[in-house]
Amino acid sequence: MKKSVLFFLLLSASIGCHSQVVWNHRYQQYIDQYKDVAIEQMRRWKVPASITLAQGILESGAGQSELARKGNNHFGIKCHGWSGASVYHDDDNKNDCFRAYPSAFDSFEDHSRFLASGQRYRDLFRLKLTDYKGWARGLKAAGYATSSTYATRLIEIIQCYKLYEYDNTKEYDKYIANHTRDHGIGGQPLHPIKMYNKNYFVIARRGDTFRLIGEEIGVSYKKIASYNERDKDDPLEEGEVIWLKKKQKKAPEEYKDRRHYVRQGESLYFIAQKYGIRLKSLYKMNHLPPDYELRIGDELRLR
Repeated sequence: MKKSVLFFLLLSASIGCHSQVVWNHRYQQYIDQYKDVAIEQMRRWKVPASITLAQGILESGAGQSELARKGNNHFGIKCHGWSGASVYHDDDNKNDCFRAYPSAFDSFEDHSRFLASGQRYRDLFRLKLTDYKGWARGLKAAGYATSSTYATRLIEIIQCYKLYEYDNTKEYDKYIANHTRDHGIGGQPLHPIKMYNKNYFVIARRGDTFRLIGEEIGVSYKKIASYNERDKDDPLEEGEVIWLKKKQKKAPEEYKDRRHYVRQGESLYFIAQKYGIRLKSLYKMNHLPPDYELRIGDELRLR
């Protein structure tokens, strides 16, 4: 077996990966789409969310493989002991039989059940949920995949995209874990919840308000407005970053020796939102007076 959304995409790409994996926007889209499902599976079946996501990316080509497109099979699980629908694909042998599912969610569910019920993977469940390296090596040792680099590739994907952050159930709040893409308000799909600077955020859509986002997330819209240093009745622009918890006082550690250079159209508030920093803290760390007028090219410390 085998000031728009753009700024965050650029920011994510600039962070880079500390392995042989090159940052891939398609991989990030896959993570955004399925991380809530992976976390839900972790809570139910005790399989690390990082492992589930990394395997899904690797086995399904981030959802683009023929198996994923034709049979919603994201984990390359074959038909052994399977009485459900199937799809055929050349693998170890010509026309190998693979399980087919009604939806991607069913594939995630069966993957968790497959690992949890299989004798060959029993030892993995003695590991901590945060031991993604142990899980990756254990999967390879147990024969999940034949590739000699399988464990290494899983670990590289997890480290590149910081998927280990989703394994810490204390950090990842219950209301976010319950936030699935299968339900929405008024028939609309839910906002993908993203993670940055030890916080969570969504990208505002056309017509969004703090009240609508609050109802969807299950948090007081007044609190969300407060976290974003705004009035609860302020209108939201499409593409705005809306933080779901109180912002940090500093940018992430990688900005310790880096600066932000002001571009045309940017405000201090925009910059604070971009990095998930409290506006007051941005003023303070740069020793700016309250009436400071930002100029293009200004150099700002972020931590």
